[in-house]
Amino acid sequence: MRLSNPELLVLALTHRSYLGETTVHESNERLEFLGDSVIGLVVAEHLFTAREDWTEGDLSRAKAVAVSQPTLADAARGLELQDVMRLSTGERQSGGFNRSSILSDMFEALVGVIHVDQGFQEARSFVLRTLAGVLDSLTSGEHAQDHKSLLQQLVQSRSRTTPHYTVLEETGADHDKTFTIQVLVEGRVLGRGVGKSKKQAEQMAAHEALHALGSSFAGPETGPEEPDDDPSV
Repeated sequence: MRLSNPELLVLALTHRSYLGETTVHESNERLEFLGDSVIGLVVAEHLFTAREDWTEGDLSRAKAVAVSQPTLADAARGLELQDVMRLSTGERQSGGFNRSSILSDMFEALVGVIHVDQGFQEARSFVLRTLAGVLDSLTSGEHAQDHKSLLQQLVQSRSRTTPHYTVLEETGADHDKTFTIQVLVEGRVLGRGVGKSKKQAEQMAAHEALHALGSSFAGPETGPEEPDDDPSV
């Protein structure tokens, strides 16, 4: 895609921290605002069309995952925006080039640029192409199998917190342990899981938490999995 106004692309990659070190007077925040709305509309339309059997609640929860900060940050990393964004020296040294909040904003700003420069249909095609993996996973139900990832994305779409997992109990011999783990969100216990590995117990806890949050994407509880080589992981 060739933009008619390349300066807009430079603007989309300009974080507000950069303004304090240069003579540049505008950041990507206005483009980010526009891109956020475009992404929301494109995703909502896609989900509405792809899953005629879903309720309004189903659609809302799927959209929350698709437009969440982790999802958009991953899309930005896939485009290698972290290599070309304009940040202040301090922001870059503190790891801002890999911060999900900054990367997701850059992605939204880029979508805003495409909409302004090329029109809605080009922006729509770009969003559907770059988010194809997560959209396909959501609409097919595959995404629900990774309860931990889904829970994290849902929580981060609503707040800036992340789920916290703690081991409550370890029982059994070293070669045949059983783990009980709970997951907390903003200090509240939302789920508890039991498994032959920490990973399995965490998945079960996340599954229970998804139901506590009213997410129909929790799906049926996954059955016992083969224990990991290292059951403590």
